Amino acid sequence: MRRLEDRATWWVSRAQLRSHALLQEQFTDAGARAYHYRLLAAVEEWGPISQADLGRATEIDRSDVSVALDALEAGGLLARAPHPSDRRRNLVTLTASGRTELARLDTVVDRVQEQFLAPLADEERAVFLDLLRRVGTGVSA
Repeated sequence: MRRLEDRATWWVSRAQLRSHALLQEQFTDAGARAYHYRLLAAVEEWGPISQADLGRATEIDRSDVSVALDALEAGGLLARAPHPSDRRRNLVTLTASGRTELARLDTVVDRVQEQFLAPLADEERAVFLDLLRRVGTGVSA
């Protein structure tokens, strides 16, 4: 449609749909979920971290965080323990198995990145990523 041809929001939406479909397909094939990857990566970077802080940091709803953490803990990928100064809060930490799983899922995400960015040359990829960061954050260079 000509009316949409020059609309950045249209193309960003199309790109998001494509990236989401690629991620979902690859995560499903790997027996994983995107939320799980996001949570494992966040706990690796910021852990030990409270469940509430983890939800805020990953922008995942509290109830979804709780359900996902239950599954990750049951799989031995994360551990939860009472916060030392506030027993009402849990601290979440990554286990050795969680680190292994995160590394495995990194290869899945790397493969998706390659598929998604395939139409771009290497130097275009760096520019594209910079532009996306600026548009996504609303911060200019």
